[in-house]
Amino acid sequence: MDVNELYELFQQSGSVSTDSRKIVPGSIFFALRGDRFDGNRFAATAIQEGAVYAVVDDPSVAIPGQPFILVEDALISLQHLARHHRRQFHIPVIGITGSNGKTTTKELVSSVLASHSVTHFTRGNLNNHIGVCLTLLAMSEDTEVAVVEMGANAQGEIATLCRIAEPTHGLVTNIGKAHLEGFGGGEGVKKGKSELYRYLAERKGTAFVNQEESFLADLSSKVTKRIFYGLSDTPSLENRPIEIKLLAEQPFLKVAFLDEAGQLVEIQSRLIGRYNLGNLMTAIALGRYFKAPSLKIKAAIEGYVPQMNRSQIIPWNSNTIILDAYNANPSSMEAALRNFASMGEGRKVAILGAMFELGEESPAEHARIGALAEEMAFDQTLLVGKEFEVFALSRKIPFYPDVQALRSWFQAQTWEDTHFLIKGSRGMQLEKLLDAG
Repeated sequence: MDVNELYELFQQSGSVSTDSRKIVPGSIFFALRGDRFDGNRFAATAIQEGAVYAVVDDPSVAIPGQPFILVEDALISLQHLARHHRRQFHIPVIGITGSNGKTTTKELVSSVLASHSVTHFTRGNLNNHIGVCLTLLAMSEDTEVAVVEMGANAQGEIATLCRIAEPTHGLVTNIGKAHLEGFGGGEGVKKGKSELYRYLAERKGTAFVNQEESFLADLSSKVTKRIFYGLSDTPSLENRPIEIKLLAEQPFLKVAFLDEAGQLVEIQSRLIGRYNLGNLMTAIALGRYFKAPSLKIKAAIEGYVPQMNRSQIIPWNSNTIILDAYNANPSSMEAALRNFASMGEGRKVAILGAMFELGEESPAEHARIGALAEEMAFDQTLLVGKEFEVFALSRKIPFYPDVQALRSWFQAQTWEDTHFLIKGSRGMQLEKLLDAG
C-alpha cells in the first residue's frame, strides 16, 4: 500500500495509535518495534480494542480477511504518512531544538502564537522520531501555524526529523553539554543541533537566532534569512535585531520590549533564573515576527506557569522548593546552581541528582558540578546517584545511591525557612523526594 492509499484511510479514521494499551476507537494502529518490544505482537489486540486497521511489518500476524495492512517497515510508513499530512498545509511550521530549554521554549512560543492564530504544537515532550509523527498527524485542517519540538541523542536525528516535519522556520535554543555520549562530545553536539540550520539553508527557510547564545550566529551563517534577537538596555525599533530589556531577575524574570508604536511593554513572568531568559526572549521575538499584538504577547507569557518538574516553585510550609527534576546536563546544572546561589538570603540546600548520557566525560563532569556546588558554599549539598559517588566520598559530601535512600533521611528532618534546589536527570526521579507517606 502506497502513502496515498494509506492517507485516504487516515482521513477516514482521523487518528493513529502506537500503543495497544491506549487505543483510540476508530484509529489506525501502527505496530512499531523497539529494543524491548514488538508492536506486531499486539496488533490483534489493537483491533479488538477498536482500531479500524493495524499496520504491521511481520507477515505472520497479517491474517487474511482481517483489517491488517502489511508494509515493509511500520515506522517508515508512519513517518511517510506524517510527512504526507504535513504537506497538505501551506503554513509556517516552526522547528525547535537545542541542548536545554526546548520544551519550555515550545510552550512559551505556542502560548504566544495561540493568542493570535490557530496554533498546533507538540504535546508534552513527544519530540523523537515517533513523537514528531504523532504531532504532525494530529494537526487539524484549521491550523494556521505549527510548533514542532525536535529532540535528538545523536548526530543525524535532527536531519531525519526535518525531513519528516519539513519546517519553514526554526531555532536552536542553545548549544550545551547534553547527550555527549550519543553525539560524540561537544563538537558533535554542535554538528547535530545545527542540522536544523542546514535544512533551513537548503530550503530557503528562516532561522531565529538568539545573539546572547554562543555559537548560534556562526552555526546559522548559511541560512539566507535570519531574524536576530537579543538584550539591550535601550531597545529601539530602528535596529535590526528584536531587542528585549531585562528589568529584574529576582524572584522572577521581568523584561520589557517595544510594541508597534515604540512604547515599552513590561512583562512580569513566572520564570526563575537567568537560564530561562533565552526561552522568554524567544517567545517575544517570535510573537513580534508573526505579528501577535503586544498585549497578547504580554498576557500569554505572564499566564504561563512552569509545570512537569521544570523550574517549578513549590511552597512547602515555611520552605520554598525549586523543583527542576525533568532533565539535567552539565550546562543546565551549572546554570541552576549559579542562579540558586544568587537568590536572596536564607538557608539553602542543594540536592543534585546524577546526569545521564555523558559517556566517558561523565566522571569529570560530575566532579566539576560537585566542585561548583562546594564553591557556592550552600548550607548543605546532597548528592544522589552512583555517578556522584567517587567525588562525594573524596570530599565527604553527603551521598545517597538513589532517591529512596535520600527520602528516608530527608523526611525525617525538620525543615524550616529553607530554600531547596532539586535538580537532576529525569531517570533519577527526584520529584519522589516530596511524595507523602
